[in-house]
Amino acid sequence: MSVRLASRFDALKREGRAGLVAYVMASDPDHETCFEILRGLPTAGADVIELGFPFTDPMADGPSIQKAALRALKAGGSLTRTLDLARRFRETDKDTPLILMGYANPIESMGYAPFAEAMHACGADGVIIVDLPPEEDTALRAAFDAHGLSIIRLATPTTDDNRLTKVLDGASGFLYYVSVAGVTGANAATADAVRAAVSRLKRATQLPVAVGFGVREPEAAREIARTADAVVVGSAFVDEIAAAPGPEAVERVLRKVRILSEAVRQAREPGRAMEGTPA
Repeated sequence: MSVRLASRFDALKREGRAGLVAYVMASDPDHETCFEILRGLPTAGADVIELGFPFTDPMADGPSIQKAALRALKAGGSLTRTLDLARRFRETDKDTPLILMGYANPIESMGYAPFAEAMHACGADGVIIVDLPPEEDTALRAAFDAHGLSIIRLATPTTDDNRLTKVLDGASGFLYYVSVAGVTGANAATADAVRAAVSRLKRATQLPVAVGFGVREPEAAREIARTADAVVVGSAFVDEIAAAPGPEAVERVLRKVRILSEAVRQAREPGRAMEGTPA
């Protein structure tokens, strides 16, 4: 279990607010621009950073992140370079949790124990592996436990009670609720559906519950932040890079982070609980 993740979610609970988990793709649009984005995310309002590592066949990702992965690969991105970005970020920020997100193939190629050692050495806190089910991650879990790293699992609208028990076995850090049955960047679920899902998940686990997929605008982020422990946003930030894949990308992404972070932070303020329009 990552100490940084536990400390951050404890702090959010004390503050009485949800957090913002900000996703960017490593090496998108290039290695150095991505590092500048990473370095600016905490000040812009990201409470947790999710750093994707590029892969040629990102099956759970919609068009925005698929294109980001292709840009990153063209720029020389890889799992090794992603770990290097994490290391450089940690040299500038000792407190903000940083997790990696991606697919099993690059990790299998590196090996579970070397990957866990590299994660620990670079100061990363955990990983989401989209296509590695709980039944198949025992070896990785053992390697991570040796370094106090978290394996963050996914639950979906189709995860029944029996499957949820398996998903939660060995999970740590937080539970990531995929709010729609689809790929990243898909249409957002209704507020009522998210509220009911979060309530159900919280009855099953003490882990914080973060909700993502399809969250792009302040209204949606604010609504989710009223009940979830964190809101995950990715495609909205990746799209800012696609719109201007040069130096301007840094400010575009950080501006969007500031907007969504403000919405998340305002969600539980008195007088806003029933509002449906932007502040």
